[in-house]
Amino acid sequence: MMLQRLVEFAPRTDAPPPMYQKTRVKWLIDLSPEGKLVGVVPLTGGEGRGRERGKEMLVPHIGRTVKIAAKLLADNAEYVLGAGDDPKTPARHSAFYELVKLCGEQTGEESVKAVQVFLETCEDKPAVLPQEAEDGDIVTFRIEGRLPVDLPSVRRFWATHTLSGGKSMQCLICGNEGKVEERLPLKIKGIPGGQVSGTSIISANSEAFESYGLRASLVGPTCRTCAEAFTNSINYMLASENHRLRVGPTAFVFWTKQEAGFSPVSLLSNPDDKDVKTLLESYRTGRYSDSTVSPEAFYALSLSASGGRAVLRDWLDTTVPKAQENLARWFRLQRLLDSDGKPGKPFGVDALAASLYLKPKDQMVANVPRALVRCALYGEMLPNWLLAQAVGRNRAEQEVTRHRAALIKAVLLSQMKDYKEDYMEKLDLSCTSPGYLCGRLLAELEAAQKAAINPRATLVDRYYGAASSAPASVFGNLMRMNRAHMSTLNRDKPGIYIRIDQNLQEILSGLKEFPKTLNLKEQAMFALGYYHQKNARWAKPEEVENTNEQEEE
Repeated sequence: MMLQRLVEFAPRTDAPPPMYQKTRVKWLIDLSPEGKLVGVVPLTGGEGRGRERGKEMLVPHIGRTVKIAAKLLADNAEYVLGAGDDPKTPARHSAFYELVKLCGEQTGEESVKAVQVFLETCEDKPAVLPQEAEDGDIVTFRIEGRLPVDLPSVRRFWATHTLSGGKSMQCLICGNEGKVEERLPLKIKGIPGGQVSGTSIISANSEAFESYGLRASLVGPTCRTCAEAFTNSINYMLASENHRLRVGPTAFVFWTKQEAGFSPVSLLSNPDDKDVKTLLESYRTGRYSDSTVSPEAFYALSLSASGGRAVLRDWLDTTVPKAQENLARWFRLQRLLDSDGKPGKPFGVDALAASLYLKPKDQMVANVPRALVRCALYGEMLPNWLLAQAVGRNRAEQEVTRHRAALIKAVLLSQMKDYKEDYMEKLDLSCTSPGYLCGRLLAELEAAQKAAINPRATLVDRYYGAASSAPASVFGNLMRMNRAHMSTLNRDKPGIYIRIDQNLQEILSGLKEFPKTLNLKEQAMFALGYYHQKNARWAKPEEVENTNEQEEE
């Protein structure tokens, strides 16, 4: 199903001819029609790193391993001119020459025969290139202004020639009987952490994966046409900002069955306040309907890399209206109100995922962004292991950031069937969760300490971890410490003292006792309680002080 949808997308990618790929060519060898050397043209412009590697051109391509395999009329200097000291260089150059000779015989093209003559008659071919040229530089030929690699007959020859040797099986994508690829002809490029040369999505290299004696790409037999089509589709989307999202070690690609003018990339990567507001209002007022939203099928593919292999992490198949509806839900799940009572800036997937790690680039695993994107586009609930990571990161940093508070809220609400639209967006005075109340209490005790003595390190820096998991073990001591802080406030800042005392009494009235331990969800509620209480305007000491000073005046 997935590969079929990718093949269907291929005609929209402006795909190259069969077995051709864009490659940076660094040197053009100009020849006369008789095969005489006219000159060598460098294709570097000195305008940056890409230009220094040559000009991007469509040239013949073939997957190459340790075996000798020449590319037609355009290859590195070792194959084309026999440059280099490697013991295999003569054999590689010979393979290149034989391929050019065969192409000239079968196509009858005079320009190809001119290249053959040059290869036969030039006495010191490596010396043709300047001294600064390297053995790995890509070289091709030009005769009277035309490139042999661009000729239709040469392209047809290459497509046919590279088909030789394939087994006859049924293609699992199109269902046709015929020759299939033992190794996929093209590589997927652009997956984070993958090999520079690219990765394969169908591959097996050990007996454990070689079912029924099938090896390499034959474990999932595909014909040349289908194999090139789905690989070109993935590569096209990985190179397009409108189709691609990269988060940590994972790459996502999105597309619709027909062009529908919808892409979730910006909403998932760096959501704009206005766009999110429009999305939420549209679904709240019911303005989206079948007449205004394309019912086209919408697809999402999640990929990561393992060495030379592409790892399929997820596959989503839905519709554009459903994806938009789920995106609206996604932003409602994570929404938190700022201290001014207005919704805070929505977060992208990368920001939420990164909040779970000390070093996101090095530590992030592929399942984290996968779970977030699946929730955002498919409407599934977020897993408890994501909640555990957020809670654990809070303990490690002794802090509840807005990113993690939003993520914790999203996990909890995604697992609920029914809840009010604005549930947990701000401080909830009616919530009786022991964890939530303990979190609120810790925030008030911290506010009292800051207002009284303003220490460099607050009690939260020392006790957040224990307070959020085993409240009974620390809150007794924290309450005793608070007596001294409240005495100082009563003497020096009576307005703040009254407000904090009222808050403490309100919170403690809902707590019959301090729980010995809190389970995972109660620890999550603790984090939300702490964040909400601290974020509320009246819970900030400096705001409380200003308010009470105005009241006393």
